[in-house]
Amino acid sequence: MLPNLTQSLVAEFIGTFALILLGAGAGTLVGLDIAGSLVTIALAHGFTVMLFAYAFGDVSGSIINPAATLGLFAGGALEGRRVIPYMMAQILGAIVAGFVLRLVFGDEGVAIGLGATVVNKGVGVSLGAAFLLEAIGTFFLVNSIINAAVKGKAGHMAPVAIGMTVAACVFMFGPLTGASLNPARTLGPAIAAGVYDDIWLFLVATCVGAILAGLFNRAFLRAESGSVTQ
Repeated sequence: MLPNLTQSLVAEFIGTFALILLGAGAGTLVGLDIAGSLVTIALAHGFTVMLFAYAFGDVSGSIINPAATLGLFAGGALEGRRVIPYMMAQILGAIVAGFVLRLVFGDEGVAIGLGATVVNKGVGVSLGAAFLLEAIGTFFLVNSIINAAVKGKAGHMAPVAIGMTVAACVFMFGPLTGASLNPARTLGPAIAAGVYDDIWLFLVATCVGAILAGLFNRAFLRAESGSVTQ
């Protein structure tokens, strides 16, 4: 069994805070031409997810993603009493991280959105295409969590599989949508920098993809009994 709910919420807050601080922070560094590239951004996200899955997986499941929280619930892998508190802790962690980034990078960082996820309409990406990409990417992520971690197929390598799923999606979707895959990843920088362009798309698409992944695994793959809360 996981520790009590309070301990789990603290773990979710810290993990999500770290993801936005390091992931969006890497995006800000690249945007300001200080250091790095798309590889930097992808690995910052992937490694953070991986490391905190190892650190806090036994405390809260280290979901650090409101959409994935819904997806795991839909897939029968997370008990209902944890869903809303987890999501609140994750969003709060993201917002606090966003304002820490604002403090670190100042007006220059805010001017480029502090690594906020936005649809790159300059290369012809439509809102429909962006919605589809974010939904697909989040589907991939939740599917990876359920199969690698909840069902235990990847054993002790599950955090690596999940982290590399995030990194792979950032490599492909990053230049097109910012590769959110996570409402908290979108909300933290958006609120801190005041960047709300098409924000609904990231919030809705990620949740749709996550829930579909949970339902898919429950209905069609007939997942073995497993739960991040066991």
